[in-house]
Amino acid sequence: MLSEASGSSTSASRRDGQQQAPANSPAPVALPRPSEKEPPPYGAQHRQDALWEGGNDALPPLWQQFQVLDRTEYQDDTLIMPSRNRPLPGVRLDDPGELVDPECEWHISPFGRSYFVNHNTRTTSWKKPKPERPAGSLKLECIMEDRSDCIWSLAYLKASCNVMSASSDGSIRQWKRDGEPVGKSWDGGGGAVGSIAVHLDDTTVVSGSADGRLRLWNIKEGSMIGDPWEGHDAAVRCLDWSPDAREIASGSEDGTIRRWNPDTGQQIAPPIETSDGWVFAVKYSPQGDKFISGGWHGPICIWSRDGKLLKEINGHDNIVTSLCWSKDGAHIFSGSFDCTIRKWGAIDGKKLVVLRGHTNNVRSICLTPNECYIVSASNDCLVRIWDLKTNINGLMNIL
Repeated sequence: MLSEASGSSTSASRRDGQQQAPANSPAPVALPRPSEKEPPPYGAQHRQDALWEGGNDALPPLWQQFQVLDRTEYQDDTLIMPSRNRPLPGVRLDDPGELVDPECEWHISPFGRSYFVNHNTRTTSWKKPKPERPAGSLKLECIMEDRSDCIWSLAYLKASCNVMSASSDGSIRQWKRDGEPVGKSWDGGGGAVGSIAVHLDDTTVVSGSADGRLRLWNIKEGSMIGDPWEGHDAAVRCLDWSPDAREIASGSEDGTIRRWNPDTGQQIAPPIETSDGWVFAVKYSPQGDKFISGGWHGPICIWSRDGKLLKEINGHDNIVTSLCWSKDGAHIFSGSFDCTIRKWGAIDGKKLVVLRGHTNNVRSICLTPNECYIVSASNDCLVRIWDLKTNINGLMNIL
């Protein structure tokens, strides 16, 4: 989660919270107590009094609680995993099917350390279960490893083929394609960076942070241009440049979309109040005459360039997390926590295709330049490549 008072929705939204840790620095790893060299044995997952300091009335060490809209959630800062259930021995902390292995459960030991129960093997482990690489997966080329808790956003520099990343520790980094970092990381001091978007000419990048501010950066110099842009009242979730680069749109946990003049850092119009609660995605059409948004509660919304609502598209059963347009602006693609990718007619809002295959929240989608394929990334730890002619997908594991 990007802000101290933000988080995830039911089973699906909690998985989102798993990748939205609070905007503080990585928590130190808790060392096991002498009495906890091994996790509680299989079958010992029953209610009992907590043995950590403060007992049942206190949170375990290295845990915190926070508000998600009208709900309290809890997070293990060592694993960066949130739970809707208060951590107590014998209480299951995950929702069924949330972990990669559906036969596993998340529990907490009497001394306050998270562990995992595997019903297949009838064993317990301190280690979180990981998926196996499916047969036929694409070969991993390299790993770009950041030291922060979580990387929230990626952007591609066309000229150099470098990659930019934004992290929960508030840093922005540039990487060569082989995984070597370029120079030092940048830090604007605004907490976790939830989104970045690169200018079409690769000279500047805009970032949005947990403090609700936007920051514009000179990529070559690695320095911030001017002061932060103020306006949002909560963490910034998404950003996009207009095709003519004359404005930037931002979506936030405050439920608004705001549009900015990149030359002045000033808002160019009153904020758009959405019905989404949180705005997770915003995207200009290739023609630049309109933009779309998606979020927590509401439908996909199509807006005119001047902020007038043109159409609402309903169909997803959960949060809309990612959006993109076809080059001609005739079609919209969306990814959602309902585990699907959908294709829509941009004019009539008609649902044209539903792509099913992911078993967990779809986090991000991208249309390839030739528009023959769409690539999706999910909390099921898979990236899938979909052939839009056949609607059949291949996949690769992203562990």
